[in-house]
Amino acid sequence: MMPPEEESPDGGGEGDRDRGLVLLQALKSSSTRKGCDPFAQTQRSKLQHRRARINQQINKEMRMRAGAENLFRATSNHKVKETVALELSYVNSNLQLLKEELEELNSSVDVYQNDSESISVPMIPLGLKETKELDLLVPLKDFISEHYGEEGVSFEKEIKELMELRQAMRTPSRNEAGLELLMEYYNQLHFLDSRFFPPTKSLGVFFHWYDSLTGVPSHQRALAFEKGSVLFNLGALHTQIGARQDRASLPGLNQAIDAFQKAAGAFNYLKENFSNAPSLDMSAASLHMLVQLMVAQVQECVFEKTTLLRAQHDFLARLQLAQEAARVEEVYSLVHQTMRQPHVKDYVPFSWTTMVHVKSEHFQALSHYFAAVALCDCPPPSDAELPEQGKAFIQFHTTMPEGPSLRVLLQDPEERRKLGKAHLKKAIMKHEEAMRIHGLCKILRKMDILQEVLSFAHKRSLGKYSEIDHEEDFFETGEAPDIHPKTQQKAEIKPPNFSQVKVTDLFHRLGPLSVFSAKNKWYPARRVHLRRGENGFGFTLRGDSPVLIAGVIPGGCAAEAGLKEGDYIISVNGKDCKWSKHAEVVQLLKSTGQEGVEIGVITLQGCEGPRAADKKASAMSTGSGMLKSNKENSRKSLMNGKGASTLLVWSKKSKRSKKSSYGIPFTAVGDNEAMY
Repeated sequence: MMPPEEESPDGGGEGDRDRGLVLLQALKSSSTRKGCDPFAQTQRSKLQHRRARINQQINKEMRMRAGAENLFRATSNHKVKETVALELSYVNSNLQLLKEELEELNSSVDVYQNDSESISVPMIPLGLKETKELDLLVPLKDFISEHYGEEGVSFEKEIKELMELRQAMRTPSRNEAGLELLMEYYNQLHFLDSRFFPPTKSLGVFFHWYDSLTGVPSHQRALAFEKGSVLFNLGALHTQIGARQDRASLPGLNQAIDAFQKAAGAFNYLKENFSNAPSLDMSAASLHMLVQLMVAQVQECVFEKTTLLRAQHDFLARLQLAQEAARVEEVYSLVHQTMRQPHVKDYVPFSWTTMVHVKSEHFQALSHYFAAVALCDCPPPSDAELPEQGKAFIQFHTTMPEGPSLRVLLQDPEERRKLGKAHLKKAIMKHEEAMRIHGLCKILRKMDILQEVLSFAHKRSLGKYSEIDHEEDFFETGEAPDIHPKTQQKAEIKPPNFSQVKVTDLFHRLGPLSVFSAKNKWYPARRVHLRRGENGFGFTLRGDSPVLIAGVIPGGCAAEAGLKEGDYIISVNGKDCKWSKHAEVVQLLKSTGQEGVEIGVITLQGCEGPRAADKKASAMSTGSGMLKSNKENSRKSLMNGKGASTLLVWSKKSKRSKKSSYGIPFTAVGDNEAMY
C-alpha cells in the first residue's frame, strides 16, 4: 500500500494550494470558537499533545517499514536482503517502543480524574482520536464550479467556515461546549455529504485519523470515516467528562452516570451503524468492549450513589448495598472476559485489563463485606420484622446457606455471627486477590489512589473479622454462598441525540437540497424572456423552494419561449428564487409590465417531459416519508429524529429507505397549483 501522502491527489493549481495552506495556518492561529481550547496547558491537553507526537512518529516508522518490506520482496541480492532485514528489525523495535509509550499514555487515567480530596476508585477514560489537517478549499471550489455551475470563489467564506469548524473540533474542551462543538461538526457533515459526495464519483479528499489506542494511521476517501471518527471522539469526550466528576457528591455522581451512559450510547450507535472499520478502535469487537466498559462504570457509580443515599445501619439497606456491589462485580467480570478475547486481548492496554480484573475482585469482596456487616452489626429482627427481612434474605444468596432454618438463622445472634464470619473470610480472600493482581501491573502500582482504596478496604475487613472472631471458636468457618447481583438502577445506553444541536447548512446558497444535491444532475441553466399574452404566460406552477413548472399550455407564450414541464424556476428578473415560496414567485411574475419578464430555469437530467413530472408529483403526494423534505430544505433546521442523521457508505449496516426525502428532486406539493 502506498503511503497516504503519496496516494493523495494533487488537488488543483499551485496558486490555489498556496492559498489553502495560508488558510490552514490562519485557522490554526485564530480559531477561538466556543468549545475549543487548542492552547489550554492542562495535564489532559499535554497528554493529548504527547499522544499526537507519538502518532506522527508511529506513522513515520510504519512508512519506513512499508518501504523496507517492498525492497526486501523486490530485490534478489542476498547482501541487500540482509541489510534490509537488519533495518526492518530496527524499525520494528522502534515501533514496539513507541506503542509501549502510547500504551502508558492511554493508561494515565489519573490525569482525567477530578481534583477532589475524596478517595474514589479511578475510572477508565479514552483519549481522543487525532486527525491530520485537511485543505478543502480547492476540491470544494472545483466541485461547485463543475457540478453546480456557480463561481467557486464566491463560496470561499463558507469553505473557510467549514475548515475553521473542523480545526476547532480537533481540540474540544472537556465540557458541554466541547460536546456541542463535535455534534455541530458531525451534523454539518450530513449537509456536506449531500452537497459534495455523489454516489458514483470521489471528491478526491482523504480523511486521515489515528487509532485512539495504538496510534496506527488510517485514511479513506469515504466521508463516513470522518463521521465515524467524530462520533468516536464524542463518546471518548463523554468518558473524560464522566471521569472528572466529583463522585463524593450526589450531583457529581448523577453527572458521571449520565456521561458514561451517553458514551455507551455513542459507541453502541457506531457499532450498529458501521462495519469493516479501517481502524481497530472502531471495529465491532472493540466497540462492544467499550460499551460493556461504560455500562460497568455506570453500575459502579450507581453503587457509590447507593452508599450516599441509604442509611447504612439498616439491615435491608446493607443487603441492598451488598447486592449492588455484586452487580458491579458481575458486569466487570463480563468486561474482563471480553478484553481477553483474541481480537481484543492484544489491542487493549494491559493496565486496562488489569484494572477491570482488580475491580471485579474488589467489588466481590465488598459485597461479602456488606453482607457480613448486615448480619453482625444489625440487631436480630422481631417477629413483626421477620417476614420482610426473611423475604429479602431468601433472595439475597444464589443458594441458601446450609444449616438452621431461616427463622433461627435471622433471629439467633450466634448463627448470624457464624455466617457473617464466613462472608468476611471470603471478603478478605477477594481483597488479597485484588491486591495481588494490582501488584502485577507496573502502571497500576504507580497509581497511589487505587492502592489506597484497596488497602483501606482490606484493613477494614480484617478489622471486622478480628472484632467478631472469638478465641473459643472451635467450629470450622464454612463457605459463604455467592450473593445474588441486583441493582435498583440499571445502566441505560443513551444514543446520541443529533437534533439537540441545530445547525444551518453552510452552503444553503447553492439551493434546496431536494434539487441541488450531489446526486442530482441538470442541464445548464437557461434564461427565457416571456411577455404576458391574452391568457397569461401559459404555464402552471406548483410547489415551493424551488417552484416547479408543472404544466405548459401548447401554443402559449411559455411553450413558444421553450419552457418545458418539469423545469424549475431559479430566478426572476435576476432575483435568485431557489429558496422562494410559491407566493413570492407569483408576486414577482404579476409585478412585470409590458416589457415582459426574464426567467432563469433548469431541467434535471432524466426528469424531462410531462410523464416524469406527473410520476414525481404522484409519488410525492403518496409518500408520507417524503413530506419531510420541507424540514430538510429549511435553512435553520437539521433533519429531526435520532436516526435521521445518515451515516454514509463505508459498509454502513443501516438501510436507507427507498422513500428518502432526497429521492424526489422537488419539495412537497400542496394545493397551491395554479395557472399563470
